[in-house]
Amino acid sequence: MIIRIARKELTEMLRDGRFRWAAAIVFALLLAAIVMGGKHYRDVKRQHDLAQAETRDQWLRQPAKNPHSAAHYGIYAFKPKLLPAMLDRGVDPFVGQSVWLEAHKQNEFKFKPAQDATAVQRFGELTAATVLQLLIPLLIILLSFSAFAGEREQGTLRQLLSLGVKKTDLAWGKALGIAGALGVLIVPATIVGVVALAMISDNGLLGASAGRMVWLLASYLLFFGVFIGVSLAVSARAKSSQMALVVLLAFWIVNGLIAPRAIADVAKRVHPTPSAFAFQQAVDREMQSGPDGHDTADKRAEALKQKVLKQYAVDKLEALPVNFAGISLQESEEHGNVIFDKHYSELWNRFERQNRLKQLAGAVAPMLAMQSVSMSLAGTDFAHHRDFAAAAESYRRFLVKKMNDDMTFNAGKEDFSYLAKPALWQTVEDFRYDAPSAWWALSKQTVSLALLTLWCVAALALAAVTTAKMRVD
Repeated sequence: MIIRIARKELTEMLRDGRFRWAAAIVFALLLAAIVMGGKHYRDVKRQHDLAQAETRDQWLRQPAKNPHSAAHYGIYAFKPKLLPAMLDRGVDPFVGQSVWLEAHKQNEFKFKPAQDATAVQRFGELTAATVLQLLIPLLIILLSFSAFAGEREQGTLRQLLSLGVKKTDLAWGKALGIAGALGVLIVPATIVGVVALAMISDNGLLGASAGRMVWLLASYLLFFGVFIGVSLAVSARAKSSQMALVVLLAFWIVNGLIAPRAIADVAKRVHPTPSAFAFQQAVDREMQSGPDGHDTADKRAEALKQKVLKQYAVDKLEALPVNFAGISLQESEEHGNVIFDKHYSELWNRFERQNRLKQLAGAVAPMLAMQSVSMSLAGTDFAHHRDFAAAAESYRRFLVKKMNDDMTFNAGKEDFSYLAKPALWQTVEDFRYDAPSAWWALSKQTVSLALLTLWCVAALALAAVTTAKMRVD
């Protein structure tokens, strides 16, 4: 009986010109978003690859120079994009695409597209995630708001039930019918998306992103299940189809448009972050005076001098078998690293707490849970950005230490007049970054996934319970 009801509902929807037009518009927008996302991914990847190769070539083509000067010359590190990023750009436009790695500084990320965006662009970009998170739920509402309320108004609901059709069977049949209508839209779009991903992938069909795409699809199906369940429950409970539509549109507006902005503002108030200027001031202040405010540069230099003299059992710097300037430079780096770790950890932990608050808010609005999961699986959330930033910083420290060590053990008495041969640059390995696995991404989203699953189960259960108790006239 459930299958028959589903088939009947699907047939009616496919014959409905309003559904065909709405589905065609949503499909066209989704297709355009996938195509534009693929082009954006391909263009950015090509630019990053070219820029990374160029900055590496510039490093290798340096003439003979002092190693510490080479450390200041530095190198750029460009954040790679995963294939699913073509579907959801996440926070990437706001956090930057690359970072300059040089001695004595942990620089901010550069090239943030959001800074150069127009007011219209800041309002929102057309991405596949936007269509899936906003337009598909709206389409579900338009398909299902009159599922029960409309039949009650037409008098067909009483006739159906008088034939012995169970209310719960009717609910599940309608749910499957709506899901089938969505499948007519989503399945072709999924095929197009997979083909687009395969065309721009360098590692087979989807490469290492296959797992992420499967979980992404499963998460969106849960999200759609939430709206199917809520829509059927409201339609069964509402006195009229107009009332059902008003209630569901209000739910859609609050969930998709109001909640994300409101929770972001609340998160900033609960876990405020310093301005870029204040943050840099705090870092510079401690670089001069030390974390405790009393460890000045002069004191550190004198303490280091006495330590090194004692270590090598000599009474003056000129008698050292190593170059003291190189040791001093590396000690300065270590001092700075402690301060960078302190301040950046505090800053990033605040961002993490903001994100956790947003994830918990998924208990109120399923859109928030879906956004969090989608960005994570696309590799465009803050957790992935922080992981890349940590890898880039680790490479910076490796590069600088290698330059300072060369000066320490090879400069002799020359200090900064010492020139290292270009062969030294070849010994510095190129920066490589491997993105975390899908399981790592999922481990960061246990709360959001649990809430999304709970929302789906609760919504479908509510639809079944409300349908069983609905009035027929």
